[in-house]
Amino acid sequence: MGNQPLVPARMINEQVYCPRLAYLMWVEGEWGDTGDTEDGRRVHTRIDRKVDALPDPAEEPPPFEARSVILSSETLGVIAKFDLVEGEGRSAIPVDTKRGKRPHVAVGAYDPERVQLCLQTILLEEHGYIVEEAAIWYAASRERVRIAIDDDLRTRTLRAVSELRLAAASGRRPPPLEDSAKCTRCSLAGICLPDETNFFRKGYAPRPLNPADDPALPLHVQTPGAKIRKSGESLVIEADGSKTEVPLIHVSELAIYGPVSVTTQALHALMRADIPASWHSTGGWLMGHTVGTGPKHPMARAAQFRIAADERASLRLAAGLVEAKIRNQRTILRRNWKGETAARDSILERLLHLARKTPATGNVHSLLGIEGEAAALYFGAFERMIVAEKTSMHGFDFTVRNRRPPADPVNALLSFGYALAVRVFTEALVTVGIDPYQGFYHRPKPGRPSLSLDMMEPFRPVLCDSTVLTVINNGEVEKGDFVFSGVSCALRPSGRRKLIAAWERRLAQETTHPLFGYRIGMRRLIAVQCRLLARHLTGELDQMPHYIPR
Repeated sequence: MGNQPLVPARMINEQVYCPRLAYLMWVEGEWGDTGDTEDGRRVHTRIDRKVDALPDPAEEPPPFEARSVILSSETLGVIAKFDLVEGEGRSAIPVDTKRGKRPHVAVGAYDPERVQLCLQTILLEEHGYIVEEAAIWYAASRERVRIAIDDDLRTRTLRAVSELRLAAASGRRPPPLEDSAKCTRCSLAGICLPDETNFFRKGYAPRPLNPADDPALPLHVQTPGAKIRKSGESLVIEADGSKTEVPLIHVSELAIYGPVSVTTQALHALMRADIPASWHSTGGWLMGHTVGTGPKHPMARAAQFRIAADERASLRLAAGLVEAKIRNQRTILRRNWKGETAARDSILERLLHLARKTPATGNVHSLLGIEGEAAALYFGAFERMIVAEKTSMHGFDFTVRNRRPPADPVNALLSFGYALAVRVFTEALVTVGIDPYQGFYHRPKPGRPSLSLDMMEPFRPVLCDSTVLTVINNGEVEKGDFVFSGVSCALRPSGRRKLIAAWERRLAQETTHPLFGYRIGMRRLIAVQCRLLARHLTGELDQMPHYIPR
C-alpha cells in the first residue's frame, strides 16, 4: 500500500452503511455531532480508558481480556481499534460495543457492524490468532450477540475496503443516497445535503433538514482589557472585576473586539473543539481568525482557484450573486416602505429591470455598473424605510451611503452590520474548505476576504439592512449610542452591544427556503449556501442556487 494512510475499520463500517458518508468522513475529514453520536461516545468512555496489549499467540497464553487494542495491516491498508478481545491460547474473539439495543435481524446485527467485526477478525488472524466467531455487546439491552464470520462476509468486507480506497484515490465524492431513511438521522446530513443535491440532480423534493442537536451560540467579548482563559471544559471571561464562565459546549464561535486577551490554553481548547475565534478591531472590522486544521481535502479549494482563473465562469458566478442581491433589495424595499406607493413602485420596477439585465452581462465592468446603479436607487430610498419620527428628530436621517469613515448613525450601523456579516461568512467558508480570500466578483486584494464579500451580497439586504432598520424603528438604539468626531460617526460600546444582540436574534430567526420549501434558521442557511457553493465548484451541482425570499 506504500505511503497511503491506513483506513480505520470504523470507516469500512460507514462505507457499507453509506459510501458518501465514509468518503466525507475519511477523505474530506468532515464530522458532525448529534445526540446519537454523543451517546455513543459516552458508552465508549469507560472502554477506552484502559489500553491493553495482546499477548503473543505463539506462547499459548492463559485466558485473557484485552481492551482498546490497536492492530493494523500494511497488506490490507487498514487499522482497527478493538473494544475488547477475549482469548485463550491461540483462539481469540473480538467483541464490539454498541450503545443501542439488539436489532431483530436473523444474522444478529446489521451489515455495517458485521463487516467491521469481520475486518477485526481478519486482522487478528493476520497477527497469528485463530478466530471462529465474533460478538457484539448491546449496551442498551445488555445483550451479547454472536456474529458468524463466513466466506461471503469476508468477501464483502474486503470489497468494501477496496471500494473506499478506490474512491479516495479517484477524488470523486460518491453520489448521495436517494430518499433513504438513513439520511434523516445522519450526523452529517447538514454537511452532505443529500436531498438538496438530489433536488438539482433528480428533481426530488427535499425533506426538512435534520436539525442539529446543538445549543451552541456565538460568544462576543468586547470589554477593553478583558481576559479569556480556560478552566476545565469552560471558558472564563474576566472583565471589570467580574467573572463569567461559559461551557465550551455552549460556544459555536468566539468573536473578540479590541484589546481582549486570550490564553494559549483557551485557544488550544477552541481549536480542538473546532470552534473558530475571530479577531476584530474595536470598531468591528475583521482582522483575522484562528481555526483548527479544518477540512483535510483540497478538492473544493482546487476547483475554486481553477474557476477563479476562468473569466467566463467567474463572471457567471458574479452575475448570479449581483442578481440575487438586487432582487433582495427589492424585497426589503417592498416590505418596509413607508408612505405613498407610486414612488416605491417606480423604484421596484427599475430594480427588477436591472436584475434581469445581469445574466446577460458581458464583462465585470458592466456588472459593476449595474450593481452601482441598483445601489444608488436602493440607498436613495433607504430613508423611506425608517419611521419618520426617527429621522431628523432622533438623528437617523439618511441621504447617501458612505463609509471609511461613516458620516452619520445610519451609516455607522450599516458598516458595523456588514463587518459582523464578514465574520460569519468567512468562518462558514473556512468550515466547508473554501478559501475566503479568493473571490469571483470581488477580486483578490491583500487582507480582503473577497469570497466572503461575494457570498454576503445576496444577504446584505435581508440580514444586515433589515437588522439596522429593526434597531432604529424599534427604538433599540438612540443618539447617545454614537460618538461624533469631525466628519465621522462611530458606535459606542453600548450601541455595538445592541446591534450585536439584534444581529444574533436575526440569525436565529427561521425562514422558509424558497427552493427547498422547509423551515431553516438564518444561521444554518448561511452554512447551507456555502456548502452548496462548494458542491457547485466541484461539479456536483450544475448551478449555484441563491437565497431569494419572496
